[in-house]
Amino acid sequence: MTLPAALVSFLFSAAPAFADLKICNRMSYVVEAAIGIDDKAATATRGWFRIDPAACRVVVQGTLTADRILLNARALGVYGASPIPQSGSDMLCVAQDNFVIAAARQCRSGQTQVPFTQVTPTQGADGNLVAYLAEDSEYDDEQARLAGIQRLLVIAGYDAAPIDGVDGPKTQAALAAFLKSRGLSSDIVGSQNFFKTMVDAVQTPSATGLTWCNDTPHKVMAAIATDDGKAVTSRGWYRIDPKTCLHPDVTGQPKQIFSFAEAVDADNRVIKLKDRPLNWGGDRQLCTRETKFETGEQTDCGARGFAATGFGAVDMSSGGKTLRFAVP
Repeated sequence: MTLPAALVSFLFSAAPAFADLKICNRMSYVVEAAIGIDDKAATATRGWFRIDPAACRVVVQGTLTADRILLNARALGVYGASPIPQSGSDMLCVAQDNFVIAAARQCRSGQTQVPFTQVTPTQGADGNLVAYLAEDSEYDDEQARLAGIQRLLVIAGYDAAPIDGVDGPKTQAALAAFLKSRGLSSDIVGSQNFFKTMVDAVQTPSATGLTWCNDTPHKVMAAIATDDGKAVTSRGWYRIDPKTCLHPDVTGQPKQIFSFAEAVDADNRVIKLKDRPLNWGGDRQLCTRETKFETGEQTDCGARGFAATGFGAVDMSSGGKTLRFAVP
């Protein structure tokens, strides 16, 4: 599955901040949001607030007095490299896990700078202030929820494409197969925990397809490559949190699959053991780069702004393979 370009957009107005502030997600991704509060000479940040498709989350309660409100959002690691472009001009500090940072313009150890976008939320019918996260597709709530289900079904290995937020026999068949394979009742589809159930399912080993499992105490960033007989396409990065698993999206019927992964610290620096990088790969040299990438050209990596990286071939002859990343 190729991630489409997505756009973070907001509804704006001149409404003053005097009530609870909510963020509503009209994207087809489960996201984690962080807010920044600019008040006089100080800037603070807080996160992460997990928000399912078609759901809202209160991020500030009560009267909010601030010169500016800023927002950053990221997709869960299950989706691979974040499809949410970040184009804000305010570089503020965040941490990998839940955080509150009082002085967010000067990062400390374990914190990184990410771009925040200034927002001016609208006043909702309930009197609260609301900012919307949206894609180019401009889904309404119902469409965003269905597109979110379709996207996770595809990642889990079920044929629910295209991801368009439109219901139909193909989506229903894929959803029914997913529920049956997990021993779940159809009633759970309408529950508040359904996206958590789906994400958990994608992050557990599977008898089919490729599964990465991170048995280390570190964050692992992984890349995949597929050979369809005509070209080898490499793609990354997928974030795999400690003690979790992930199914990378693989479309079609590739003749060969390759994998590379490396452990990184909170500042995304490669972890080394005895002066050697902690990674898992092989001898097949394929192109990668530090940021999100996808390329079907595997020659002259350096000349094209990429790096030649050693991938390992994955034996998929049994129909499914789980690669476990562990500290030697």
